[in-house]
Amino acid sequence: MYKRQHGEGPFKVHELWVEAGSDIVSEFYASVILDRSAKKLLLILSRMGGMDVEAIAESDPDALVKQHVDPLNGIDLEAAKAMTVKAEIPEAARDQVAAILVQLVDVAQKEDATLIEINPLIVNAAGEVVALDSKTTIDDNSLYRHPEYEELSDDADQDPQEKMAKEKGLTYVKLDGDIGILGNGAGLCMSTLDVVAQAGGAPANFLDAGGGSKADAVIAALEVITSDAKVKAILFNIFGGITRCDEVAKGIIEAVSQMGITMPIVVRLDGTNSEEGLRLLAEAGLDNLHNEATMLGAAKRVVELAAE
Repeated sequence: MYKRQHGEGPFKVHELWVEAGSDIVSEFYASVILDRSAKKLLLILSRMGGMDVEAIAESDPDALVKQHVDPLNGIDLEAAKAMTVKAEIPEAARDQVAAILVQLVDVAQKEDATLIEINPLIVNAAGEVVALDSKTTIDDNSLYRHPEYEELSDDADQDPQEKMAKEKGLTYVKLDGDIGILGNGAGLCMSTLDVVAQAGGAPANFLDAGGGSKADAVIAALEVITSDAKVKAILFNIFGGITRCDEVAKGIIEAVSQMGITMPIVVRLDGTNSEEGLRLLAEAGLDNLHNEATMLGAAKRVVELAAE
């Protein structure tokens, strides 16, 4: 068992990498990261490796040399060499480091990486530049282009609700509260979290059922939310555009019937076919179902019900 930092508790180590020790003469830092504000990859190089790069940036900003990457052409060896000079990399190592920078950008572009970090990038006693340790993050939205990565996935320590949601094709993030949240659209779902918190509640999750949510998607979402033992009440916040509110209502009714859900469910339906959806819910006569006309009203109601 390995104890996490910041009091998060232990987790089990499933694999261990062992290699020979390195005779380190110098340590550098190199990374390429997606700069979302610039919509480009950002290449970073520092003569100071093996340390917290955030601390380096704060204490000695000039120690980090940064350059945005041309999305079409990447970076050439000449530009990479100029970065090594500016970063004050020892002259004997500059050609090797520059070549690694070019390869770093090339890999990031080909593999759809949002981050590749080499820390430390070392010079050993033989004068060789070696990537001693690295971390890589691949854009999840690009995985359909990289089926070879499927065998590398390890969900042994993944949260069970997040694993279930992934299998069902739902966008779900586990949180620490006791109020289950379901919205259609990331923006609406984020706003719902804020409003529930404003009303004094604690969301148990972020779950975006997506635009055009149908009854089966609602059932799948409720299966995920109710599998969390902490959840005491559920809030549906649906604004029907592409999504039809009557389909959502059918999903709620079917899920409650099939799964025997007894915890309070607060529903706010607005938009496409909302009147039909509210009529279906009313006719279903579910004792644990509560309708609210506004998002704030729904948030306050679900917080009250979760506290009972």
